[in-house]
Amino acid sequence: MKTPTLQVSPIILALLLTLCFTSCNQRRNAPPGPPEYGMERPFMTPEYFSLRPEVENAYGYTHAVKLGHDIKISGAVSMDENGNPTAVGDFEQQMKNCYADLDTILKHYGCTFDDVVVENIFTTNMALFLEHAAYRNTIYTTHFPTGSWLGVTELAVPEFMIEIELEVYKPEYSSNDAP
Repeated sequence: MKTPTLQVSPIILALLLTLCFTSCNQRRNAPPGPPEYGMERPFMTPEYFSLRPEVENAYGYTHAVKLGHDIKISGAVSMDENGNPTAVGDFEQQMKNCYADLDTILKHYGCTFDDVVVENIFTTNMALFLEHAAYRNTIYTTHFPTGSWLGVTELAVPEFMIEIELEVYKPEYSSNDAP
């Protein structure tokens, strides 16, 4: 019995080989970087900022990191320079203390609350937060950022009632590339 053989047309074979070589050459000649963008990503060095270096080193975090035009600010809570809770039991003052710390960090990077694009608020008492949420109108005078308000059972220290984290976008323009 004769085994059937597959015969491929010379034209189809030539077409397949052409496609393979064309695809390889396109990939080889493509600009470096992620293929979905088709451009090289610039190398960026993170810029770290510690508001309370001793406390942050003890707990293993950095309060803010800037990478390119983006700044991530970890949750601010109401604490003193030694990491002890302040304004214990006073929700409104804890909220003001959080925003004061965040303002200090924003100023370090040459930013204001107008540059904030995400604000996430964690609270152990949503009813108290809603009662004092209008204070945010004094912080965000131009527009409010996106974000979430999350009720949680506890924060890092039992006396903390609110924690606020931010994400900031701050383009830096030179006189040559300003819009």
